[in-house]
Amino acid sequence: MSTIKAEVRRYIEENLLLGAGAVSPGDDESFLEHQVLDSTGFLELVAHLEATYGITIGDEEMVPENLDSLNAIEAFVRSKQETAA
Repeated sequence: MSTIKAEVRRYIEENLLLGAGAVSPGDDESFLEHQVLDSTGFLELVAHLEATYGITIGDEEMVPENLDSLNAIEAFVRSKQETAA
């Protein structure tokens, strides 16, 4: 597992999983479909990604294609880091 996925999974498990006994999502499972995040949790995740990886996420980038699974987040963060380099 990549470092980005592992770190984001840990953050979600420790800070954002809704409900007792909630199970951490698989790498390609949709956070929305599995009700992993609510709207506040989503914004907290975005803030965490920006702070942790030194990226800025624009409003237009806050779409499921970029942020709705661990795989999507990893690809998105890597692309933002490559663009900044």
